[in-house]
Amino acid sequence: MWEFEHTITTEAKKETIWALYSNFSKWTDWDKGIIFASLEGPFVQGSKGLLQPEGQEPLPFELTNVEPLRGFSDVTDIPDAGIQIHFTHLLVELAEGTKVTHKVTISGPNAEQLGPQIGAGFAEGIPTTMESLVSLALEKEREHAAE
Repeated sequence: MWEFEHTITTEAKKETIWALYSNFSKWTDWDKGIIFASLEGPFVQGSKGLLQPEGQEPLPFELTNVEPLRGFSDVTDIPDAGIQIHFTHLLVELAEGTKVTHKVTISGPNAEQLGPQIGAGFAEGIPTTMESLVSLALEKEREHAAE
């Protein structure tokens, strides 16, 4: 098994970040590592979708846990590679804002071999993606306050 976790704290409200999480068609606005994301159905446990990382074929995923305003998890099963990629996104409200945590776990029979190779890209990209997420959330909050 291979794991990577990154946490940041932002002044953005968890409601604003949740709205960005739950709008899959707009994920490319804050995650520059993907070129396409879609969800078949509502943003609830059991819904399935497609995510296309830059330079790769589209990958199917399934939402395995969804707790509104608290977090969600999804899994991508890649049987030909002998791995599963699990993502967890957590939001915790703090006095000073919101603590945002993204965690990726690669498991399966080939995780020890492929995890470090595939995971290096996640470890490099996730902090930047999270900064983009909270920056967009703050921008949306400023726009809303100006209305």
